[in-house]
Amino acid sequence: MKKLKLMSLALVWMSGVLSAQDYDIVIKGGHIIDPVNHIDQIMDLGIKGNKIAAVKKNIETSHAKKVIDASGMIVSPGLIDMHSHNFHGTVPNRYLSNSFTALPPDGFSFRSGVTTIVDVGGAGWKNFELFKSQVIDQSKTRVLSFLNIIGSGMSGGAREQNIEDMNPKMTALVAQQNKEYIVGIKLAHFMGFDWTPTNLVVEAGKMANIPVMIDFGGSNPELPLDQLLLEKLRPGDIFTHTYAHVNGRTPILAENGKVRDYIFEAQKKGIVFDVGHGGGSFLFEQAVPAIKQGLKPDVISTDLHTGSMNGGMKNINNVMSKFLNMGLSIQEVISATTSKPAQHLQRKDIGNLSVGAIADVTVLNIRKGDFGFIDTSGKRMKGNQKLECELTLRAGNVVYDLNGLASSDWK
Repeated sequence: MKKLKLMSLALVWMSGVLSAQDYDIVIKGGHIIDPVNHIDQIMDLGIKGNKIAAVKKNIETSHAKKVIDASGMIVSPGLIDMHSHNFHGTVPNRYLSNSFTALPPDGFSFRSGVTTIVDVGGAGWKNFELFKSQVIDQSKTRVLSFLNIIGSGMSGGAREQNIEDMNPKMTALVAQQNKEYIVGIKLAHFMGFDWTPTNLVVEAGKMANIPVMIDFGGSNPELPLDQLLLEKLRPGDIFTHTYAHVNGRTPILAENGKVRDYIFEAQKKGIVFDVGHGGGSFLFEQAVPAIKQGLKPDVISTDLHTGSMNGGMKNINNVMSKFLNMGLSIQEVISATTSKPAQHLQRKDIGNLSVGAIADVTVLNIRKGDFGFIDTSGKRMKGNQKLECELTLRAGNVVYDLNGLASSDWK
């Protein structure tokens, strides 16, 4: 009987050891920032397979197949870029729909810590299936979509002015048939003193029960911005290019340099203010005063395409760094690129490090020094902090490793 009891205790002990060794990866000693779970401290992160298995103060290193030392670094949920252009293709003169100007996701996501990227408007209901087979199905990056209200997508020129090609019923139907991928409806680049496109995109959003994103502008005279934000859009709808000053759209700052009162009213109402930096939609002369007056972005995004990545935008880490140097805390910057976009995309499965969640993880380094940041007018802002992606895990796999944190030394 005593022998059986000892054997039973030994099996329990062995079971505990095996269970403890059941981590494939432990990221150790990093400053975890996970807004969803209210974590903002140095902790260890354990990963088994493609899932988060543990978030603890101390996980024994002997309990893991691979240990990654993240001391002095930020560990966050995989970044979400909520405004990008990824319907990459080879059709000439199609702007950001199956075109050379859009970018294949995997080449530009993981190196910046982005594990989820959202193409906004590249595809419409007529060519979404092509976008899915050509981009979504071919990418390791999680690719989501805001479907363009234009049936043929964001193909530029006169095609984006065609109100006859704006079909709310078909747009909503395709969105409902592809709920795993389509998270919203997009209106962009319409030029004309006409509320019809706005009304049609909101109608589609209502039918599909998803938010809309508005790239507003181009009208001469300008359509009233207060009417858009306070009357046309619903709580949860997204106003992108917040800090732009472009022809055909009222800027958020009045002539006296003050944020217009109705902008704060709209944010309080629940309108989502997205950065959408891009190649022509972010000015320090708008952003710096606005942030000082309390208009912080709900979401920090890139508006990634071949033009923006080679201009002042560069990548999401660079855009995040701008806001860090303009006074946002690192916690606010991480929230605006993880938990908040996940919330506004109605995707509780991403943007957090909850035990059981898919192990999308980003490790960031905050470099100190003298840096310069450029807006879309070519103006420079100096700063002393710059975020750099050290490591990216997508579904538990190391997909980017800048300095070999996850590698063993060669012998």
